[in-house]
Amino acid sequence: MSDESPDWEFKDRDIAILSELSNDPQLSSRELTQVLESEYGIDVSHVTVSESIRRMRDEGVFREAIIPNEEYYIFALFEFKFNPEHFADNWRDAMEHVKADKHTLFFFLSDGEYQWKTVMMFRDRQEISQWIHDCYRDYGEVISNIRNSAVHNVLKFQTDPRIFEELGEEHNER
Repeated sequence: MSDESPDWEFKDRDIAILSELSNDPQLSSRELTQVLESEYGIDVSHVTVSESIRRMRDEGVFREAIIPNEEYYIFALFEFKFNPEHFADNWRDAMEHVKADKHTLFFFLSDGEYQWKTVMMFRDRQEISQWIHDCYRDYGEVISNIRNSAVHNVLKFQTDPRIFEELGEEHNER
């Protein structure tokens, strides 16, 4: 994952491509070409569509991730509170551990009392308990509390295509 923001000038075609791929990530460039023509009045070849997707991916406009069906895993939100006494010397090892852990789906920093938050995936509750135990054993001098919440009944698990409309609005304002 790149630390740099993408440098991309959005065209209406790009916004339509992102919207349609968020609806159905399995669309081929040929199918997408047909949708662009019928739904958006955009007439381009499938080669152009394929090239646009590749260039946006390479520039980091969007990321691709394999996310398993939520029926296979228990999702949990973890929030980490720190022990300030040992934080300065040991925070990086703890952060790298959480970031690289196979259970971590999404890891982010936030302000407030809990500074690290992560959404993690586990096969069962025993695995969650074992992970917490191991984390305290290995990084307990840095982490003074891990608050975890099981995520029940995932009701939406996709990017809504309407979010990309804002990119078009920003483009038109320039």
